Amino acid sequence: MKQPLAKQTPHVHSKHGDERHDPYQWMTDRTSDDVLSHLNAENAYRKALMEPVSALEAELAKEMTDRLVPDDATVPVRIGDYWYQTRFESGNEYPQFYRRSGDENGPEQLLLDVQTLAKDKAYCQVSGIFLTEDHAMMAYGVDFVSRRQYDIHFMDLTTGETLGKVIHNSTGSLTWSKDGSHVFYATKDPDTLRVDRIWRDELKGDKPPVCVYHEQDEAFSCGIGKSKSKAFLTISTSATDVSESHVLASDNPTGNFVCFRPREAGVEYGMSHRDDHWLVMSNTHGQKNFALDKVPLNDYSDWTPFIAHREDVQLEGLDLFHEHVVTSERCNGLLSLVIRGLDGAVDHVIDMDEDSYQIGTHGNPMLDTHVLRYGYTSLTTPSTVIDYHMVTHERVVKKQQTIRGGYDASQFTSKRLWATAADGSLVPMSWVGPVNAPADCPTLLYGYGSYGITVDPGFSLSRLSLLERGMAFAIAHVRGGEYLGRGWYDAGKLANKQNTFSDFIACAEHLKSAGIAGDIYAMGGSAGGLLMGAVMNQRPDLWAGIIAAVPFVDVVTTMLDESIPLTTGEYGEWGNPNEAEAYERMKAYSPYDNVDALAYPPLLVTTGLHDSQVQYWEPMKWVARLRELRSNHKPLIMHCNMDTGHGGASGRYAAFAEVAMEYAFLIGLMKGKLPLK
Repeated sequence: MKQPLAKQTPHVHSKHGDERHDPYQWMTDRTSDDVLSHLNAENAYRKALMEPVSALEAELAKEMTDRLVPDDATVPVRIGDYWYQTRFESGNEYPQFYRRSGDENGPEQLLLDVQTLAKDKAYCQVSGIFLTEDHAMMAYGVDFVSRRQYDIHFMDLTTGETLGKVIHNSTGSLTWSKDGSHVFYATKDPDTLRVDRIWRDELKGDKPPVCVYHEQDEAFSCGIGKSKSKAFLTISTSATDVSESHVLASDNPTGNFVCFRPREAGVEYGMSHRDDHWLVMSNTHGQKNFALDKVPLNDYSDWTPFIAHREDVQLEGLDLFHEHVVTSERCNGLLSLVIRGLDGAVDHVIDMDEDSYQIGTHGNPMLDTHVLRYGYTSLTTPSTVIDYHMVTHERVVKKQQTIRGGYDASQFTSKRLWATAADGSLVPMSWVGPVNAPADCPTLLYGYGSYGITVDPGFSLSRLSLLERGMAFAIAHVRGGEYLGRGWYDAGKLANKQNTFSDFIACAEHLKSAGIAGDIYAMGGSAGGLLMGAVMNQRPDLWAGIIAAVPFVDVVTTMLDESIPLTTGEYGEWGNPNEAEAYERMKAYSPYDNVDALAYPPLLVTTGLHDSQVQYWEPMKWVARLRELRSNHKPLIMHCNMDTGHGGASGRYAAFAEVAMEYAFLIGLMKGKLPLK
C-alpha cells in the first residue's frame, strides 16, 4: 500500500518580516471532508504497514488485559460516617461508585454506575463524585466527547432521584457550600477552553447562576475548591509562574470572596487552613524551592516563617491533620514524606527501601486521625496503598496491585544513572531492565521535560510486555521538569528550552557509551512529543525508532493562534511569539518548522480527533511534511483515534489496545518484522 501523500495548498504565515510557507494549513479545518478522508487514509496505511505485527498486537493486548484482576476495587476511603469505594466488575470497561455506612462492612449503596452511563457511547469520562457535607446530595461530571468539557448532574442520595438541573461546559469539578444550598463551579471559554469564570448557583429554585469571579487576563485560568477543614471556599487563579487566591467562609455562600494575596510576577502560593490560621506554601522573596509560612485568619499580611526555604530541598506538597503536618519534600530527585509537629519541627521521615521510587499522600480527607494513607511504587514494585500510623510508626499495606498470572520482581532490576549534558550538567535517569541485561540491550528511553512536571519512576503493568521480551526502559529526567528542584525547571523553559533536548540526547548517548544499551528507541507524549520531534531533527541517527504521542510539534503556528485552547496561558512556558526574540527562538526548535531532507528514524505518531490540548492537525501536518521532505523511506505511520482526545480511549480495557499498538511497533522494529525501507 502506497503511503498517503497530502495535497498541498499555498499558504504563508508572515510575522516579524519572516515568511513560513505552510502548504498543509488546510488541515486545520475539522469540518472538511478532505481532512477526514486523509485521516482515514493514514489509519488505513498504518494498519497495512503494521500487518506483519498484527498478530503480535492482538497478542499484546490480550496479554495486558489478562494481567488485570477482573473484579477490582480501590481501598475504601472514610469520609465522615461513610466509606467510599470505586469498583470494576468483570469485563466492564467502566467503574461503579459505592459507599457503605457505619464501617467498611456496613450496608452498601450504589451511587453511580458508569458502565450503564457509557452504554452505546464511544467515549465516556466521569470527573468524579462531589458530596454535600451531610452526604445527602451528590454531583458528578461527565464528558462524552473527550474535549474535557463536562456536564454536571445532580442526585438526591436519600431518594435516588436524579435532579433535572444540568450544568454545561464545566471543568467537571464542583464545590458545595457548607449547608449544601449552593454550588460553585468553573466554566470554560467555548472557543479557547480557558477556564475563566466561577459561578454560584442555588440548587433549588429558579434563580439564574451568578458569576462570582471572571478572570480577564488571558494568561490565567481559574478554579474553585474547599479547604480540607471544610471552613473555606477558595478561588485559585494562576498562570505559568504566578498565582492568586480568593477566600470565602463556606457557611456564607452569598458573601464576597476576599483576595488573600494579590498576584505578583514570579510568585506562586497555595494555602491550607487549620484552626485559627493558614499554612501558606510559597516562593515569595526568591524562595525558588518554596517555604511555608503561618498566617492568622484575622490578618493576611502577617506572615510568620513555619518551614524555612532550603536550597537543596524542594517543598512539593502539604497535608494537614489535627496533630501533625505532613510535607512532601524532594532532595536530589527523591521524594520523602516528612512527619512534623504542629510547630513545624521534624518528628521523623518515612523510610524507603529502594533508591528510586514514587511516593505521595493518597486519600486523606479527614483531619481528625493519626493515620496517613500514602501510595508507593517503583519501577519494580507494583502500586501499593499503605496506612501509616504517625504516632506508633506502624505500617499496614491495605492493597498492592495484583498481576494476574503472577509477577516475579526478582527477574528485573532497577537503578539510577547519570549522564553528562552538553553544558556539563549531570542529568539523572531511572532505568529498569531484565536481570543480567546484555550490554547491547535494546532500550526505550522516555522523556517529557515541560511545565515543571516530574515523571517519577513507577510500576507499569503494560511495560512488563516489553521487559519480558528483552527490552529495557529508562526515564530521562531532563531539564524542564522539577526532578532536581525548581531551578531544574527554569533551566528547561523559555530561552533555556534547548537544554531539554540536549539533555535527552545526552542520556541516550550515555546509555550507549556506558555499555548499558544497544539500539535506543524513544517515546514521549504531548510536550514530550515536542521533545521527540526536536531530538529527531537534531540527531536523527541516534534513534532506532520513535513514538510521538499527541505531539505538540507546530509550536510557532499554535502559539500565534490565540483562538485555540492553551495558547495565551502558555506564554510563560514557551514565550510569546508576537515578540520577535521569542519567535526566532521557538522557530529554531519547532519540529514542524525544522523538517528537512534527513534520513529520519522509523516513527509512529498518535493523535485524537477531539484533542483539546494538542489539536489533531499538528501531528497530521507534521507527518505530511515528513513524507514530503525526508530522504529515506523507513516506516512513517500515524494513528488517529476518531472517537477520543488527548487522553486516548476512556475504557479500562480499550486503553490497552492503543498501548499494544505502540509496543507492537517497537517490538516489530526490534525483531526486524517491520519493513525498514
